[in-house]
Amino acid sequence: EVMGINNKNQLAEAERIYRQKQAKDLMSKGLTIKDPSRFDCRGNLIFGKDCSVDINVVFEGENELGNNVLIAPNCIIKNSKIGDHAEINANSIIENSIIGSHSTVGPFARIRPETKVGNHAKIGNFVEVKKSTIGDKSKVPHLSYVGDSSIGQNVNISAGVITCNYDGKAKYQTKIGKNVFIGSDTQLIAPVVIEDDVMIAAGSTINK
Repeated sequence: EVMGINNKNQLAEAERIYRQKQAKDLMSKGLTIKDPSRFDCRGNLIFGKDCSVDINVVFEGENELGNNVLIAPNCIIKNSKIGDHAEINANSIIENSIIGSHSTVGPFARIRPETKVGNHAKIGNFVEVKKSTIGDKSKVPHLSYVGDSSIGQNVNISAGVITCNYDGKAKYQTKIGKNVFIGSDTQLIAPVVIEDDVMIAAGSTINK
């Protein structure tokens, strides 16, 4: 109040002071922040025990961390809930989504709105998930796109798999049961249903 804010330089200085006060308050409540000068919370953050946030992490909106959550550098978390013992690896973006306990996301993953990742699941590097449910113990390890999909438990989505959810006019659902293996470079052209215990070989295109 004494400083006043009359230009962009003063605004940036006031915001820096406010961020540092936020960081000190969160650390006093038990949050580990590796470098308070490189921490940005633009909203409210609820967290459990033994959570750790590395440098250049941005929280936006309403976010909740469970116990023993690790957030690696350069992540953006928006309006999301992350379960106990989850690990968010570097350079990942999570928006309006739920990440289950003991799950891992990233590095370089993008979790778009209305996604729910189950417990003990894995979303790997360069994976994009949008408006989908990923079941417990399922894995999308790398280089895949999953959109408008429901994936059951214990499913493996190999590298380069794409759910083709958009035909240029409308978007459609892909449904995958449990215990399914989908080989690399497979295209699932929605709407399509993959039943339980199916194995799809690499390079396949499934449209019916």
